[in-house]
Amino acid sequence: MPEIDAKKNRVELALKVCHLYYEDELSQGDIAKRLQISRPTISRLLQFARDQGLVQIKIADPLKDLNFLGAELEAKFGLKKALVVYDASGDEAHINDKLGAATADYLDSIVRNGDRIGISWGHTIEAVANHLHETSRTGVQVVQLKGSVSESNINNFGSDILSKFGAAFHTSALNLPLPVIFDNAVTKDIVLKDRFIDAIIQAGVETNIALFTCGTVRNDSLLFNLGYLKDDEIARLQESAVGDIVSRFIAADGTIADKDINDRTVGIQLAKLRDKEYAVLVAGSTKKLDSVRGALHGGYANVLITDERTATDLLKM
Repeated sequence: MPEIDAKKNRVELALKVCHLYYEDELSQGDIAKRLQISRPTISRLLQFARDQGLVQIKIADPLKDLNFLGAELEAKFGLKKALVVYDASGDEAHINDKLGAATADYLDSIVRNGDRIGISWGHTIEAVANHLHETSRTGVQVVQLKGSVSESNINNFGSDILSKFGAAFHTSALNLPLPVIFDNAVTKDIVLKDRFIDAIIQAGVETNIALFTCGTVRNDSLLFNLGYLKDDEIARLQESAVGDIVSRFIAADGTIADKDINDRTVGIQLAKLRDKEYAVLVAGSTKKLDSVRGALHGGYANVLITDERTATDLLKM
């Protein structure tokens, strides 16, 4: 059967051309010289191979994949928005930088004249502050959502973050000049009755945008190393908590992990985060997976900005 033989020969020749072109990465001109056929014939054979399904070209589009992950997170956790950044390094500082840039862009897209932004502190929020865009919005208020004063010489970046947010939004940011965790609840309650302090706390409650991250209960946790907690309290939290949100420690299901420590904590109550127009949780890296999941189960965030690996692991859990 001459026609069948001719097609078979054409398929074999097309496959040989494809191996040379796609695997050996030879140019069409080089293949033409090697096989002693014309360059236009090489081009026709490559097209024939694609038409016959001998070659299938797949485009790996990272942006499309990340958007798909974001949509899945939105559906699974009931979020209004989930942004996923790509990072292959696994390095926490590098991930934070990517998250910071993405969050700064997101804030630029949602902040309007007269908005009130509540912010926390820490490495991740510092990365956001470093990438902020100077805005033309007017009447924006920035408020610290939790205390930041510490006797430790370890930097929690609270004042630097406030300064950078204030500069970007052309406002004097409101600082909450208190420790985030007091030694006892009675002292904390007395201090919070001060008219000036109460006004700042209330300003945080009235913000329509809350920007925060979550911490871990690992030994290297920033909150564990600022001198607020005793060794036995840290050990207790490592048994009961998966991490913290605005320095309030949560269990895996998002509930408060330790009532005594929570009663001594200065800052917005977690339930108030659910009332925000935008409650933006910015967190990534493997070590924060459990605390991110706890925050989402608690319903404290309606916007999540995270990295690809954390997003993938959240969807698998």
